[in-house]
Amino acid sequence: MKNILVILEHLNGELKKQSKEALTAAKKTADSLNVEVNAVALGQGAAKAGDDAGKFGASAFYSIEDAKVKNYSPDLWAAAVASLIKKEDHSIILASATSMGKDLLPHISAKFEKPTAQDVLKIDVDSGKVQITRPMFAGKVWAVTEFTSDPQFITLRPNAVPAEEFGGSAAQQAFSEGLDGDAKSIVTEILESASQKIDVSEADIIVSGGRGMGGPENWPIIEELADLLGAANGASRAAVDAGWRPHAEQVGQTGKTVSPQLYIACGISGAIQHLAGMSSSKYIVAINKDPDAPIFKVADYGIVADLFDIVPKMIEELKKSN
Repeated sequence: MKNILVILEHLNGELKKQSKEALTAAKKTADSLNVEVNAVALGQGAAKAGDDAGKFGASAFYSIEDAKVKNYSPDLWAAAVASLIKKEDHSIILASATSMGKDLLPHISAKFEKPTAQDVLKIDVDSGKVQITRPMFAGKVWAVTEFTSDPQFITLRPNAVPAEEFGGSAAQQAFSEGLDGDAKSIVTEILESASQKIDVSEADIIVSGGRGMGGPENWPIIEELADLLGAANGASRAAVDAGWRPHAEQVGQTGKTVSPQLYIACGISGAIQHLAGMSSSKYIVAINKDPDAPIFKVADYGIVADLFDIVPKMIEELKKSN
């Protein structure tokens, strides 16, 4: 077994939470396999991520800051990382299961004619072999599988592994090979949201609303509850399709897959595509008037009641405790 390579995501050199989690998972796996963790970051400011990469478990860090990869391009980024994998002979390549990670890693694995295991919840080592646990059939089952050959390509679901600092440092160097081709597609502009709210994919607590909210005019109670809990706002596909909430808040198979410590579902019936995106939450609280709503099958705590009676009471009690 050779070293593990983690593909990092950053914002001007500041590591994103999901990448710290991926590094942590890689470090624990590497220790069990008696190998080391390497990390790579691409794009503008990538080199600045080297110090944090070391703190979270990487022993070697590669930065790729060529002008060609200043902005995300699946073609060029995949070519550059593939060159690094071949040069340093990595056996496991790990990325976070974000929109970018789930897009980039299959581009890389295709160059090796290998599959990508997407949205992995857990990585174990048994008798020197890596075993992964991932949801299948829209979250109805969890499958434990092994790869039959290297390199192995894995994306890790955000919040599946808590980030831990190991206090180390990484040997840092620039890398510039594999950039001779032309890009078929490239990100030309990133429009940042004016909102300073927590992203659902990173949140430890999420308060979500669905069709039962009745309309966008009723959403302030969801936002107030989320603010009191330090939580992110989430929404079902029905609420987003109706134009009540932005797509960035959508949780589900066609939105974002989340694994918070606490997920509060208000007025969400629990369609299979929604359950696929949040069923791995540690604790699920469901509030719905319909006792037969599918959401109750996965909920740890269920409240059969009108959310407009229950949520204000929750807000009232939280204000007392604060």
